[in-house]
Amino acid sequence: MVYILKSGKDKEEVKHYDEKISGIVSNTIKTIEGEGDKALRDLSVKFDNWNPESFRLDDNQIEKIINNIPQQVKEDIAFAQNNIKRFAKAQKNSLKDFEIENLPGVILGQKNIPVASVGCYIPGGRYPMIASAHMSILTAKVAGVKRVIACTPPIDGKIPETTVYAMHKAGADEIYILGGIQAMGGMAIGTETINPVDMIVGPGNAFVAETKRQLFGRVGIDLLAGPTETLVIADETSEPEMIATDILGQGEHGPTSPGAIISTSEKIAKAAIEEIEKQLLTLRTADVARESWENYGQVIIVENEEEAVKEANRLAFEHVEVLTKYPDYFLKNLINYGALFLGPETNVAYGDKVIGTNHTLPTKAASRYTGGLWVGKFIKTVTYQRIMSKRQSAYIGEYAARLCEYENFAGHAEQALLRVRNYK
Repeated sequence: MVYILKSGKDKEEVKHYDEKISGIVSNTIKTIEGEGDKALRDLSVKFDNWNPESFRLDDNQIEKIINNIPQQVKEDIAFAQNNIKRFAKAQKNSLKDFEIENLPGVILGQKNIPVASVGCYIPGGRYPMIASAHMSILTAKVAGVKRVIACTPPIDGKIPETTVYAMHKAGADEIYILGGIQAMGGMAIGTETINPVDMIVGPGNAFVAETKRQLFGRVGIDLLAGPTETLVIADETSEPEMIATDILGQGEHGPTSPGAIISTSEKIAKAAIEEIEKQLLTLRTADVARESWENYGQVIIVENEEEAVKEANRLAFEHVEVLTKYPDYFLKNLINYGALFLGPETNVAYGDKVIGTNHTLPTKAASRYTGGLWVGKFIKTVTYQRIMSKRQSAYIGEYAARLCEYENFAGHAEQALLRVRNYK
């Protein structure tokens, strides 16, 4: 038996908010298409109070930034980037080119070709998302992308030096101090000073996500990453303090970030709710985390692990932490999640910042049909075919002609019949 101890905001309210954003983004994209660099500058001044001579940082600017970064920060970034690079390389090694002789003399093959150019967005604002430099730029470079450009917004009218350092060390070929819709639009559409890319990636606020959605097709995207989501699965052995800490730790991302608890123990769930209220009295980011919890927090009580799996798969959240005594049960049975964190020793923050897996993950139930950003997102898996003899071409052609005629494709059939006539 499943019952709701706490529910979040009504879906219709969320839908209305999304529709307002869609209209703003659509008009802004049209402005960028028509006005190019002027539009980027006008938007940058309006939203970020940022009006530099050039949005792109030159080598001298980057060198000065490198010299300003404390050694400890450099070492910490290197530790994170080495972990992410190792995992990304292992992912790439799992992608294999191959060729088979599917029938005698009929050769079919598969090749993995990196996308030629990618634009990466590194969010800023209240939380400069330094880790997103590793997750997108570095992963694209490991995939073999030749040109990787990257944008990050100014913070309080200044260049976010630590973020820029991470972008540079990750391998960005061009770095622009530019944020929001104007950054995504500039990279995808191109302007007088920015050559367009083939793909745009990276997390961001609702405006960034909507921009990606509207530009998809003109360019490729990684996925539509909305507000971060965190689900904690708990039982009678779980620690309420840990549940609360891990929910609020992600709720601080923004006021629309859902946090959910699924528990086989009502006692533990209620204790976790009390602990959340207690921690909100002292958490430095409580202004944001409280709003996200009150408006989007959910607590679901289930009878057993099987029901917990069913509810978790229904929610299909971005992050799923399993703080139960048997986490392997969920590893075996869960199918809808962006990233899974098994046992109390790990947590979402490790995945977000340092451990090696990617933090750009599906939200809004998209984990039902896609995983997160990884090396494979930057690689096109393509196929080729070759027939080694005229006789075999005619043999295949007879089948092809009949199959085309079944579908009323006369021109298709003639392609096959021409080979039959010439080669049989």
